[in-house]
Amino acid sequence: MKLVVVGFGQCGGRIADEFARLNKRARRHRGIEIVIDAFAVNTDSADLAELYTIKAEYQHRILIGAGRTHGHGAAKISEAGAEIAKEDADKVIDAMRITKRFFEADAFLLVTGTAGGTGSGATPVMAKVLKQRFDKPVYALAALPFEHEEEAEERALYNTAVFLKSIYSVADAVILFDNQRYVRKDFSLKNNLAKINSLIVEPFYNLLCAGEEKKAKHIGARMLDAGDIMNTLAGWTAIGYGKSPLPLRTLLFRWTDNFVKKSAQTHLGLQAMDEAISELSIGCKPEDACRALYLVSAAARAMNVGLIKELGEHLKNIVPKAVIRNGDYPRGKGVLDITLVLSELSDVEKVRSYYSKSASLVKEISKRQKVKASKVERTEEAGKDVPTLL
Repeated sequence: MKLVVVGFGQCGGRIADEFARLNKRARRHRGIEIVIDAFAVNTDSADLAELYTIKAEYQHRILIGAGRTHGHGAAKISEAGAEIAKEDADKVIDAMRITKRFFEADAFLLVTGTAGGTGSGATPVMAKVLKQRFDKPVYALAALPFEHEEEAEERALYNTAVFLKSIYSVADAVILFDNQRYVRKDFSLKNNLAKINSLIVEPFYNLLCAGEEKKAKHIGARMLDAGDIMNTLAGWTAIGYGKSPLPLRTLLFRWTDNFVKKSAQTHLGLQAMDEAISELSIGCKPEDACRALYLVSAAARAMNVGLIKELGEHLKNIVPKAVIRNGDYPRGKGVLDITLVLSELSDVEKVRSYYSKSASLVKEISKRQKVKASKVERTEEAGKDVPTLL
């Protein structure tokens, strides 16, 4: 599957930069193109300057709203980000159209953090514009705020709730990532963010490569391509990734009919599947998924029909209501890994939590504004007889 990736705001730009790096890796090691082009869109010029892989030119690092923000950002005001995106939407579209092979892309992936102003405001607006202009799916990848942001920054909660409601109404699917699930306590802040962005992007590697593979020996018996992915992604979506190291003997010899070895093979696959489920990008109940997809990747001799059958039955027990698609990808050495997508989730507790907290927050903010206005009026009234020098 080939994507056009567009990152909005600081967080979105960094993750889009990781996708550009992922594409370089696919080209170098597999001769495959999975990202037609990657762009970063921001109201803050400093955030654009810190990227590494996205081309350092104005058509790929796109500064919007310069006349309004003077290149200093939207200051966490999502309404400002949305207004700027409406005004400069054509600037973004024109930059994307210049890309060679732009129309080869299967879909757009819009990436953003939900707590800031530019990303949360501009992403839904651009998703709507892209849906109107092009006959391609538009997917959103949303990085939710950390716990400390939710507790200390009321605006982060509000921006997130407004963003989620807005993007859900226009995007074909919203892939949710809870940043807090990826935090490593012993990492510095900078290293933590870099690691989190890398972990967010990694599950897409085999998923996007499998359908673009050109070498016959790496094409699976059941190839999972763009059509399977597009027919799976819908509504609230979670993605997970799990892997099991393969013993050396599986790389040197074929699995025999010995029941002990067969059992060990199945165990490794189920272990990787269980890890993918436990490491889903957002906390959810798998049984709420109406669509699911899994891709098994390993050396060809480490996979067989029995393994795929066991994995399918195991997943069906976990997501009984879901339409399940699957594929195998004979790539990699020394490890069996599984990419799992659960989509069209009927309920996501985290999303409900943002909505309910934001609703009460709006009332509280309105109450504070009334109190503030009342105090200002009293102060002005007290000073009405005092002369002014102006």
